[in-house]
Amino acid sequence: MNPSFSHQVLSWFAQHGRKDLPWQTIKDPYRIWVSEIMLQQTRVDTVIPYYEKFMQRFPSVNKLAEADVDEVLHLWTGLGYYARARNLHKAAQQICELHGGQFPKHIEQVVALPGIGRSTAAAILALSFDQAHAILDGNVKRVLARYFALAGWPGKREVEQQLWQHAEDLLPEKQFAHYTQAMMDLGATVCTRSKPMCDLCPVQDSCAAFAQQRQHELPTPRPTKKIPEREVMVAIVRSEQDGSIWLEKRPASGIWGGLYSFPEFKDETSLLRWSRQHHKNACDHYKLPIITHTFSHYRLFMHPIVIQIENKPKSVMEDALGVWYKMADQKIGLAAPVKKVLEQVLQQQKEEPHDAHGAMCEA
Repeated sequence: MNPSFSHQVLSWFAQHGRKDLPWQTIKDPYRIWVSEIMLQQTRVDTVIPYYEKFMQRFPSVNKLAEADVDEVLHLWTGLGYYARARNLHKAAQQICELHGGQFPKHIEQVVALPGIGRSTAAAILALSFDQAHAILDGNVKRVLARYFALAGWPGKREVEQQLWQHAEDLLPEKQFAHYTQAMMDLGATVCTRSKPMCDLCPVQDSCAAFAQQRQHELPTPRPTKKIPEREVMVAIVRSEQDGSIWLEKRPASGIWGGLYSFPEFKDETSLLRWSRQHHKNACDHYKLPIITHTFSHYRLFMHPIVIQIENKPKSVMEDALGVWYKMADQKIGLAAPVKKVLEQVLQQQKEEPHDAHGAMCEA
């Protein structure tokens, strides 16, 4: 449709594109796949240290497939969107079982893997094998919505379909790997969400949004709606015997699926009743500051209550769905708010003995 567009973008990439990212050193589809999954809804500078640790531990798809999912989630702790890690692990196992440990080269096979959609599959195949596939990640959506002055939220089906058509039409005749990286780089470094640097853009002269001075209003934002709020009490059961803290494994599906967290209760009365039933040797309890965490669809307020117990009860220790956790000991997946609470408890231990706390043994 517009051969000059791809030519201008490729020329810009030759001079200004990113070519020294950790996953660009060799064209290994495994390394590129892992990076693409980590980069979903996450900035490059945030991803790099996670990626390097992940590759050091899981240098091949076989190593990843053989690993325990808890260790995979442990290395993902703090990166968020943990379904990505679970799907990465499942996909590695499928690649070993169905494709002999070799990353598939056909887009239908790649899309069939857990956690890989059309754009991610296209990016992996273009970057790894120089295949001719258009991509449409968040950066590319922004570039194209502005270039064509396309109004409407890109998440809306009809708008997204138009963007896909534009992405397909603009593909060059060759250099697909460079063009794919160039489009991602252009959106990430020049055609940014706020304060786009139009003077540095290689396609400024033909950009409809720039001509209309609408680059700051496009792409159309997602329709806003009030985020619901949820409050939950969490029990932090700490053994004075060795300082370990009881964590329970959450169900595989849902928020923080497969990660370890604290027992949750609807109110403080329910939490303390549970504590009296399961921890006869509880000797003290006290509250920590509220932890606020915002998900994509609701805001969570966690009210932590630390329950001090003398010894770990055997009945709980034998529960296969939980662990007594000591910071440096276990490699398990923790959501960022849970990790934050654990750090608060450790800090509390370093400070002077707490006072004015309700004595559980007297309740």
